[in-house]
Amino acid sequence: MGLSSAMWTGVSGLNAHSQKMSVIGNNISNVNTYGFKGSTMHFEDFISQDVNTSAGVGQVGRGVGIAAIYADFSQGGYETTNEATDLAIGGRGFFKVSPKGDDTSYYTRAGNFRFDNDGFLVDPHGYPLQGWKIDQSSHSALAHGGTTGAAAMKSSIRGSGAPTDIRVENFTSQPKATEALSVIANLDGSEGGNHTTDGTDPYFAMFKNWNGSATPPLGDKQYAYQTTMKIYDEGGTAHDMTVYFDQAPEVTSTGDRVWEYMVTVPPGSDGRADTSGDKIADTKAAGVMMVGTLTFDSSGQLKNQSAFTLKSGDYDPSAADGDAANPQTLTNWEAAKFNTDGQPVFTANFSGKADASFPGDTDAHNIAVNFGLSNANPSGGWATGGAATAGAVGTAAGQLPEFNSTTVEAKACTSFAGSSSTQYQAQDGYTFGYLQNVTVDRDGIMSGRYSNGVTLELYQVTIYDFQNKWGLHREGGNLFTETRESGAASAGPANANGFGNVNANSLEMSNVDLSKEFVNMISTERGFQANSKVITSTDTMLQTVIAMKK
Repeated sequence: MGLSSAMWTGVSGLNAHSQKMSVIGNNISNVNTYGFKGSTMHFEDFISQDVNTSAGVGQVGRGVGIAAIYADFSQGGYETTNEATDLAIGGRGFFKVSPKGDDTSYYTRAGNFRFDNDGFLVDPHGYPLQGWKIDQSSHSALAHGGTTGAAAMKSSIRGSGAPTDIRVENFTSQPKATEALSVIANLDGSEGGNHTTDGTDPYFAMFKNWNGSATPPLGDKQYAYQTTMKIYDEGGTAHDMTVYFDQAPEVTSTGDRVWEYMVTVPPGSDGRADTSGDKIADTKAAGVMMVGTLTFDSSGQLKNQSAFTLKSGDYDPSAADGDAANPQTLTNWEAAKFNTDGQPVFTANFSGKADASFPGDTDAHNIAVNFGLSNANPSGGWATGGAATAGAVGTAAGQLPEFNSTTVEAKACTSFAGSSSTQYQAQDGYTFGYLQNVTVDRDGIMSGRYSNGVTLELYQVTIYDFQNKWGLHREGGNLFTETRESGAASAGPANANGFGNVNANSLEMSNVDLSKEFVNMISTERGFQANSKVITSTDTMLQTVIAMKK
């Protein structure tokens, strides 16, 4: 019985070492498999048999068995590629893919994804990658090199809802009407910035000289500085928007300087109409969207702002200057409304739509103007004490309405001595465009870049991890599935809360170390040979026993 047991002990060694050689061979065969994680086999001894000895009860081992086969989830190296959709995770986590129309979930470190002909971002098996879809209505685009406040905001999870198949269904960017614009300029603070004067309304002299029926509507000698940019209507058509600036003639008692500004569009593109349907374009006020003032302190820093827009009413295109029915009469220009970010807004109507010419109208296209100031309490409106209309200001600078709670932004207009110049201008509208390429950043944000110069955030790749990743089950094809031992997958954003970052144009290579595997191969081969020697030696001993009978 002892010799027979010795032979079976050797057999267990052969079985164990042959299985270990299979693990080593599998590791080596996948040395160039993207995202592959090598395995390590651990042995354990079998139960031992008690044997009586003169020293008491001893134990004789019965052989060797396989204790565990653990995956090695250490980080693999990166291979740089030319494909933006080749993704590699740096650190903890897995990508999740699911067959189309199936709830089965697979997890992988292999990030070789491509768009299929249906727009899904899929792995080599055709399984779509999972991520959060980003709502374009709540995340502004980066347009023409500019940024908006919403686009500059940062959060761990940018998308919403449950992760879903990443799919670019529409390879075009639909047009978006301009909703906000910024103009940051230095207005020459030296003497001589005043080009237009008016004894009755010095803070609106430039506006009173505007004539929307003439070409040009404002002469070159009637303003100190102007800057122009493109803004867009809801159909994606571009329109020139020009902001004119001119310095008021007097310095206030506190040393402040006041500049008049006027936001305009070409009079012929002004589609606004009064409450009876008469076109504003038929009046001298055609093209003027907003008038107001910027107040700078003695050091040239922006201190406050006023803004007025044409109030809703019934106007007469033939009314004389100063007549109450004339839209250019200053009493018809009321203190502007604020948007939720604390910037004053005007209403543009390029298409001539009905009920879309004034801020409160149902289909109004409101555009916020930012010169570097914001009202920290936009719902509170204007500070008390200021004029309700431009006509009530007169010659008193103290009558100019002010923000009730002023916040000066990092970028703001200034009035330093030196040439007037535009430091920065941007707006958030854009025209129709075709998708040109996609990019993925370290946070897993997938953005589309379009031919119209717009970058839109589309999806955020979801990262998954497990309490016990060594409990995952290999399914082949670089895929794992969760098990009871692994625990349920936990989802999170890349580069946050301990999850790894996403590296685009990269693939994680196999983490198999060939030198280590060759050493393991040699030791396994020697172990196999030694166990085979146990069997042959035991066989010789058995032959000797059999020969004793002869």
